[in-house]
Amino acid sequence: MSEQDRRRWDERYARSGPPQSGAVAPPGFLRPFIDLIPAAGLALDVACGQGLASIWLASRGLDVWGVDVSSEAITQARDLVAHQGFDMSCRFDVVDLDAGLPPGPQVDMLLCNRFRDRRLYPALIGRLAPGGLLAICTLSAVDAEPGPFRAARGELLSAFGELDLVAAGEADGHAWLVANA
Repeated sequence: MSEQDRRRWDERYARSGPPQSGAVAPPGFLRPFIDLIPAAGLALDVACGQGLASIWLASRGLDVWGVDVSSEAITQARDLVAHQGFDMSCRFDVVDLDAGLPPGPQVDMLLCNRFRDRRLYPALIGRLAPGGLLAICTLSAVDAEPGPFRAARGELLSAFGELDLVAAGEADGHAWLVANA
């Protein structure tokens, strides 16, 4: 990611300020599938932002590693996790995903919410432990103007077709998929 993009994200998170502790919740697309989320094991939250979903996953019993390009977002995530008491269950690191997923073990839960990089799709699949759950949501060109950050119609189903599909959808400018390895 360019330094200009990194600064833009840092400025965006600085303007929004730290998240409120009451905002810790699963992403909306994941709510119908909460019963499928493991209650133990490892989770990776790709492009975790301020860590709200990471902390929610930790509250369910997972050990979570959140990564994001914004050092401001990671600082806010670390502060929130300490305030919430999940600092033993959550780790956050600044990672430029343009360089790929950072090395690490396979995970039981992989969340990628509001981030898209088609080059990472094979790595996301490879990071899942057998039976691991993938939950991904991104902007989509379906019912929206096409753009460089929007998935094409059917992109997620095509990219993750080798997984055991739980559910998927595309509408109103968003595409999402939940699947097991």
